[in-house]
Amino acid sequence: MRLSKSYIIKLIILTLLLIIIYCLQTSQYWNKNNILNKNDNIMENHSASLIRNSLMNNNNNNNINNKTTIINNENKNINKNNIYNVWCIFTKLTSTSPMRRKFRIFTESLLKYSSVNLTFNVIIDNSSRKIAETIINTHIIVFKKFVKINYYDVHKLSNKIQDIVEVMSPKFSSNPGTYYSDALFFLSLGLHRIASVNDKYGIMLDVDTKLSTDIKLLFDEFNNFGDDSLFGLAPELTPVYRHILYLYRSKNSATLFGEPYSSGGYPGYNSGVVLFHLERLRNSLEYDQIVSEDMVHHMTEKYSFRGHLGDQDFYTLLGMERPELIHNIDCTWNRQLCTWWRDRGYSDVFGNYSSCNGKIKIWHGNCNTPIPDD
Repeated sequence: MRLSKSYIIKLIILTLLLIIIYCLQTSQYWNKNNILNKNDNIMENHSASLIRNSLMNNNNNNNINNKTTIINNENKNINKNNIYNVWCIFTKLTSTSPMRRKFRIFTESLLKYSSVNLTFNVIIDNSSRKIAETIINTHIIVFKKFVKINYYDVHKLSNKIQDIVEVMSPKFSSNPGTYYSDALFFLSLGLHRIASVNDKYGIMLDVDTKLSTDIKLLFDEFNNFGDDSLFGLAPELTPVYRHILYLYRSKNSATLFGEPYSSGGYPGYNSGVVLFHLERLRNSLEYDQIVSEDMVHHMTEKYSFRGHLGDQDFYTLLGMERPELIHNIDCTWNRQLCTWWRDRGYSDVFGNYSSCNGKIKIWHGNCNTPIPDD
């Protein structure tokens, strides 16, 4: 009888263990299925979006190579009029290119802090398209943000600004002559021709930047634009234009051109962060004249200016000649980290140029300078 009772107790215990194991396996099965179903839904929605927008592209601007729209399910009723246009250039990648990591950091920081509905416009080539898609789509899923993505083929865009490149390249390129390379450095000067006619504002950022705050706060700077402002830029934080303007400064000893921003001078502008009043640019006959060959020649001769930094040189000259056309944004929106000029004969004054007080909103790791961690 004792054996029979002991056997029954063991049998009951074994049965309970089997039931527990079954329940655990069932729970894991359903959790796994829920995860897989969620991922499948994301991929299905993504694929459907790709197909839908691929069809739409046949009727859209030929500049757009492909358009992808990914919408978080929680934001289906978003007002499409409240879209913030951010632009960047991501091209010419190699297998060992550090730009891949920089683009990942840039995109992560942009989406992480954003509180608004972004339209992310990425200028790409064949070497960068798939990499850009993978990085962007991953961050969209991670941060669960509403983002509309437009990919633009740089080769097609180059044709839209051919006249600007031909004027600017001889004046502001270190080795003018390679059209594709030259076009990359002057795309921003014709962004109003590239962007949708419905876009009023736009911001272009270098991919070696990292945001530490909401991009919406930078868009708020448009509220501070003057009546004539076309662009918004932060000061250059190195003595590069002190160097370039050497001849002009030697003939005009009292000039503030080339002097550091921290002491009330004009150090030029850095184009790592540029704000565009696209609507005004499209309607400005004056701007068309300013980017003409005659006007650019006049400005470079007047200031004995021979640059090598592309669009940045033009913005700097424009700020000297027509300061009312450029709105000054604070250096904390483009905190450049490059120290190249410190070791090129300007160590005694470099600190005056690189000084930037305040909480940094955008780090700019130009000259391949590492960006601080959060």
